[in-house]
Amino acid sequence: MRALTVDSLNPAVRNVQYAVRGELAIKAEDYRVMLKEKGQDSGLPFDRIISSNIGNPQQKGLDQPPITFNRQVAALMEWPDLTKLAPNAFPSDVVARAKELYEEIGSIGAYSHSQGVPLVRQNVAKFIQERDGHPSKPDNIFLTGGASAGVSLLISMLISEPHKSGVLIPIPQYPLYTATLAQFSGVAIPYLLDEEQGWSTSIDEIKAALKKAKEDGVDPKALVIINPGNPTGALLREETQRKVVNLCAEHGLVLLADEVYQSNLHRPAEFPFTSFKKVVCDMGSPAPLISFHSISKGVTGECGRRGGYFECHNVPEDVRAMMYKMVSVGLCPPLQGQIGVDCLVRPPKKGDESYAQWKEETDRIHKALAQRTKLMADRLNSLSGVSCVDSPGALYLYPKIMLPEKAVAAARAAGKEPDAFYALALLDATGICVVPGSGFGQKEGEHHYRLTCLCPGVDEYVGKLEKFHLEFIAKYL
Repeated sequence: MRALTVDSLNPAVRNVQYAVRGELAIKAEDYRVMLKEKGQDSGLPFDRIISSNIGNPQQKGLDQPPITFNRQVAALMEWPDLTKLAPNAFPSDVVARAKELYEEIGSIGAYSHSQGVPLVRQNVAKFIQERDGHPSKPDNIFLTGGASAGVSLLISMLISEPHKSGVLIPIPQYPLYTATLAQFSGVAIPYLLDEEQGWSTSIDEIKAALKKAKEDGVDPKALVIINPGNPTGALLREETQRKVVNLCAEHGLVLLADEVYQSNLHRPAEFPFTSFKKVVCDMGSPAPLISFHSISKGVTGECGRRGGYFECHNVPEDVRAMMYKMVSVGLCPPLQGQIGVDCLVRPPKKGDESYAQWKEETDRIHKALAQRTKLMADRLNSLSGVSCVDSPGALYLYPKIMLPEKAVAAARAAGKEPDAFYALALLDATGICVVPGSGFGQKEGEHHYRLTCLCPGVDEYVGKLEKFHLEFIAKYL
């Protein structure tokens, strides 16, 4: 009998790397189990794991609660008879929303339309139209199991020639893109963001990356923009967005706009969000555009429900038909995720019974995240050998760490990237799990790590980071 081994698997699978849930996250989980089983007898120098490696707002140990309105609608869709058992327990607008959705969907235990529930897609289109001032059609909306599912679908379709078709991705980038490209044997074409200019996007860098790719025999098919950025939190100015759109139109690139952090804005007056859909429509550009959004981020934070969508613009009907064919293979996105999308794009309005509570909850989440981000950036920047852009958006900071030569040498001797070596030592000493910059990409010779700004108890949390950093640097001077 032929043995099942790693070497017998698809080589593309072996090439996939996903740093956010890689070595550090696995080791952190081992420590978590050890603490649970042995408690104070674990021998570890900390009493809990702080999961700062992933933007998972409702994870145990973090303090972002679910939005009450969303969960109430979800509860009634899960078990409609709750209104009979507790007739006065739910606000009138929650009952009305659940009734409307139930009349459209029926039981959430049944499959929906493969592209998503038509009513929810209609509401997504209305949301986009109200946000941008330009029409949006439900037929151009695909509901997905989180934005990641949409990204994976589009990249799989765009790789028409393995090891030759390429996608331009920002560096640093969210590892989903390199992982998905590896899975489908596509080529990652990196372009560097400018850290000294607040992680800005440079059109000249993109042009240089395009030129090099073509010289290397790679066929660029698409350009990824993450706005607000992950891991950087940077927002693009409209002037830059217009240049990006013109470049895509000139070179025949599909613009993949990852906009899942569009409501995570810490200083919106100074750094507003403008969607690429609005920019493309304002310009009357023919550039093909796919825009992604999700219920996992923002103030919703419903990562586990797996809800999201993408909108196609300037995409031919026969190409959309191919997209539909591919999503139909998976039958349909999760129904509770689709209900979450409906709540995302149709929150309570002024005058609704749930509005006051929804407004208080969302304002509190925005305020806490902005305050934590500012405090953490200030504290990190006060450390010798650390520089950190004060992120205007998203959920993260991405500090640069200047490591002594002895630390770099010790990392190489251990077979680790220097920032991974630093991050592993941080986990061993404090229980804080971060993601090394080598998992996101960075300039040669530079070192970073990404951490979330979701963790409560900022003073204690940052205090541990500070103490560890000073001790680590002293050890290797």
